[in-house]
Amino acid sequence: MVALLEPLEAPVHPVEALRRISFLLERTRAGTYRVEAFRNAAKTLKTLDAAELRERAAAGTLQQLPGIGKSTSGVITEALQGDLPAYLVSLQEKAGGPLVDGGDELYAALRGDCHLHSDWSDGGSPIDEMVMTGIELGHGWLVLTDHSPQLRVANGLTAERLTQQLGIVDAIDRSLRGRFRLLKGIEVDILDDGSLDQTEAMLAQLDLVTASVHSKLRMNAGPMTARMVTAVSNHRVNVLGHCTGRLVTGSRGIRPQSDFDAQAVFEACAEHGTAVEINSRPERCDPPDELILLALEIGCLFSIDSDAHAPGQLDMKAYGCERAERLGVPWDRIVTTWDAERLLAWANPG
Repeated sequence: MVALLEPLEAPVHPVEALRRISFLLERTRAGTYRVEAFRNAAKTLKTLDAAELRERAAAGTLQQLPGIGKSTSGVITEALQGDLPAYLVSLQEKAGGPLVDGGDELYAALRGDCHLHSDWSDGGSPIDEMVMTGIELGHGWLVLTDHSPQLRVANGLTAERLTQQLGIVDAIDRSLRGRFRLLKGIEVDILDDGSLDQTEAMLAQLDLVTASVHSKLRMNAGPMTARMVTAVSNHRVNVLGHCTGRLVTGSRGIRPQSDFDAQAVFEACAEHGTAVEINSRPERCDPPDELILLALEIGCLFSIDSDAHAPGQLDMKAYGCERAERLGVPWDRIVTTWDAERLLAWANPG
C-alpha cells in the first residue's frame, strides 16, 4: 500500500536528513540545483566512517569535503547534535502533506508504477535510490523505464547499455528476495511509422514496455493516428505513455496536444489490452479529462504513473489518482493497483 512518508523525528542520521530534504524538494518540483546540493552531500557522507564525520563536524571542516556547503553542513551538524535540522522541520511542515485534495483512497490502493527514470537516461538519481524510495513509500513493485536510443537529448539507452542495465535490475531484484519487485522495462519511442525504437530481441527480454511519442508531435492527424494505432497494436507494447504530448505548465513552457483520432487509438488500445497512461506529472496532466472519459467509455485499461525523474517525484501519482477518482475510473481497470504477479501475467501472457 502506497502512503505518505511519516515525518522524521530526532534523533536522525545526517544521511537520512539529507535524503528526506531532497525527497521533499523533489515532490514539490524545486530547482534541480537545490536538490542536487543535498543529494551530493548525502553521497559524500556515505564514504565517511562515523568517527571521521564527528571529528570534522567538531573541527568545523565539513565544508572541505566535496559536495558539502554551508546549508548542508548546517543540516549535518544539527543532526549529529541530536536535533532535527531546522530546514527539515520547515520542509516537513510546508511540503510533507498531501500534494492534492482527493484521490486518497485510490492512492493508498496503488501497488506500483509503470513509468520512471534513473540516471541511466535523464533521471537524476541512481537505480538503487529510486528503489529505496519506492520501498519507503510502500510500493510493491516498480518498472524501470529509461529512454530508448533515439531520444539522445535524454541519453537514451542503446541495446548494449540496456543489456547492462538489465543485469543490474536483475541483481537488485534478486537481492530483495521477493519483498519488493524491480521489473525490467523501457519507455520506448514510437517512431514515425509506428515502429518501436528498440530491437525485437531486446523488447522480448523486458517485463513491461511503455511506448510514447516524443518527436514530430505536430504531425498531421491522419499519419499520427496511424502511427499510434500501429504502436499500441504491437504485442510488445503494454502502456501508451502521455498520449497527447501536451504541456500545460512549468519551466518547459506550454505545448498543445497532438492531433489524432482518439477514438481510433483507444479502440486499438482496448482491442489489444494496452493500458492508457494517466501521466501524473503536473506539467503534463495527460490525457485531458475528456480523453480519459472517452477511453473509459471504450473499455480501456489505465496505468496511473508518476513519470518520475527523481525519487521524490514518485509521489506525483497522487495527482493522477485525484483525476481518476474524480472521473470514476474503476480501480480494477488500473494496472498500477495490481500486484506484481497479475501485472506480469497481463504484460506477458505467453
